[in-house]
Amino acid sequence: MGTARIDGRALDELRPITIERGVSRYAEGSALIKWGNTHVLCTASVEDRVPPFMRGRGEGWITAEYSMLPRSTQDRTPRDVSKGKINGRGSEIQRLIGRSLRAAVDMPKLGETTITIDCDVIQADGGTRTASISAGFVALYDALRWLRGNGRIGAIPLKTQIGAVSVGKVRGNPMLDLCYEEDSTAEVDANLIMTGAGDFVEIQGTGEGGYFSRQELEKIIDLGWRGIRKIHAIQRECLELSDEEQRLFGR
Repeated sequence: MGTARIDGRALDELRPITIERGVSRYAEGSALIKWGNTHVLCTASVEDRVPPFMRGRGEGWITAEYSMLPRSTQDRTPRDVSKGKINGRGSEIQRLIGRSLRAAVDMPKLGETTITIDCDVIQADGGTRTASISAGFVALYDALRWLRGNGRIGAIPLKTQIGAVSVGKVRGNPMLDLCYEEDSTAEVDANLIMTGAGDFVEIQGTGEGGYFSRQELEKIIDLGWRGIRKIHAIQRECLELSDEEQRLFGR
């Protein structure tokens, strides 16, 4: 696929991605992702409790909180605390992150433990939710390692690897991993969350300027899976998996 993009990438090319683990001294798991000019810090915190609606079930819970720092964008955005409520976009994104990461874990094997993934956008240039999910998985996995290492669980209760990417149609061209300039002018904007086997956890797709065909949807899905496979590889390399863990990941 040719190059017709603002940053010179091919249509099926991801922005450069790096993930650094262990960036927080206190969190049981943490990861800083730099995905092009989008930078997100994710921490995973373990607590010996579950929400009231989960009590007595013997199952764990994974939830997420998401926020953008005031100068993560061109203009300063006031913190939610100063407004007295979470903005609608942030609330929707953190629910998406929680749903996506819960799909990775066998909850009954986690026991009555809550893992909270905090995702703080340091710098935004498109794809903050997909970066949060992809780095949140790394932080979550290290928190599961911590639980096992401290004798809280017998084995890491991983069901599958989770990765996410944005895809869209810009000026009639399907494109992988939209930066802000592309996202803001896209005719189609989609986010794909997929497992290690290529199954879908969630698809978010909107015809921003009208509608899109089934054939275009198939191209978007194919592009997304191509990108997520690469994201999965980056996650595994970052996590420095043992031979035992490689088998857990189905490698």
